[in-house]
Amino acid sequence: MKILVLGSGLIGPASAYNAMSDPDVTHVTLCDISQQQLDAAQAKLSSLKGGEKLSTLQIDARDQTATAKLMAGHDAVVGALDRPAIGLGIRAAVEARVPLVDLLWPFEEEALELKQLVGNAGTLAIVGCGVEPGLTEVMARYLAEKLDRIDELHIKCGGIPEEPAPPLGYKIVFGGKRMPLWEGESHIVENGALKAVARYSGAHAVHFPGVGEVEAWNEEFFPWLMDLEVLQGLKKGTQMTVRWPGYAEKASVLWELDLVSTKPIDVDGAQVAPKDLLDTLLYPHVKMEEGDRDITCFRVEAIGERKGRPCRYKIETVDRYDEELGFTSMARTTGFAGAIVARMAARGELKAEGMLNPDQVITGPLFDRLVEDLAAMEICFDLTTEETKALR
Repeated sequence: MKILVLGSGLIGPASAYNAMSDPDVTHVTLCDISQQQLDAAQAKLSSLKGGEKLSTLQIDARDQTATAKLMAGHDAVVGALDRPAIGLGIRAAVEARVPLVDLLWPFEEEALELKQLVGNAGTLAIVGCGVEPGLTEVMARYLAEKLDRIDELHIKCGGIPEEPAPPLGYKIVFGGKRMPLWEGESHIVENGALKAVARYSGAHAVHFPGVGEVEAWNEEFFPWLMDLEVLQGLKKGTQMTVRWPGYAEKASVLWELDLVSTKPIDVDGAQVAPKDLLDTLLYPHVKMEEGDRDITCFRVEAIGERKGRPCRYKIETVDRYDEELGFTSMARTTGFAGAIVARMAARGELKAEGMLNPDQVITGPLFDRLVEDLAAMEICFDLTTEETKALR
């Protein structure tokens, strides 16, 4: 089995390592436009388990012919590129007729076109297959299927620095130079329908074992979850991001001032997007430095009824920076998940076509395999069940 990884930032090398560690994988190719990033990844990975299987190649995904030709020599592709380049990877994979698993999802304005392209070709692209999006929705479906009736679904997930520091108490743990600050409203589920709410609203204290008090606030309840048959009866739902306390208040001010807007404005005759300026100013303060460590806080709760009794299921994990291998927790939880699902695709285990989300296909034995393979990488999830006796 041959696996190709597109992107050698913070996440891609973790995907490559996970694939290298699989005895069924004979070769892993790690690609990037930056030779400097490839050299750093090669130096890090070559001495690890399966390092002899790794090769690196500098390539520009905008060269679709060369990218498709490269993909055609592999059994599956992991996409770990910045979001603007996701479409390039999907189009090349369609041309090469090779399954692709991307850790993020494409921009909304091109998603429909890409979905039609993949569907018409009869190929497979799994998008949003990291930790969030990805594992959060896979776990949500798993819990919902354990209930006879689901009333509420609450997702909380976020990557935070081990030590919060000014000005925001946050570091960019996913990679790139852009802060995860978005314009537009968020959505929750209320009375069975999506409802718009102010982004960063609903902030409240949450406790994670071994971490302490953090805060969670409304980000965006992914609307495609509402399409799952098992969630058709959902009455209330939230999808919240986790940060250190105080983040939501600061981010809310930036949002209210339109400083996260991507629409250019005139500044003394120059057209400037406020978000571009904000990212440039913040990056020196929020980039991961040598010695920085991160934590991933993950919790999914489903509330409803089982066997005639009120029931609450909870799955959670707290994952930390890997001191031995030098991978950030966000790289582990995101990159490993994508690489595991890519190998499922390479083996032909995903009996599906089209551009899909992982929660649409990772169920049953495939869910069990995903959890087992993550556990082998020391990413373990705890399941808690709370049942209330029915009143007579």
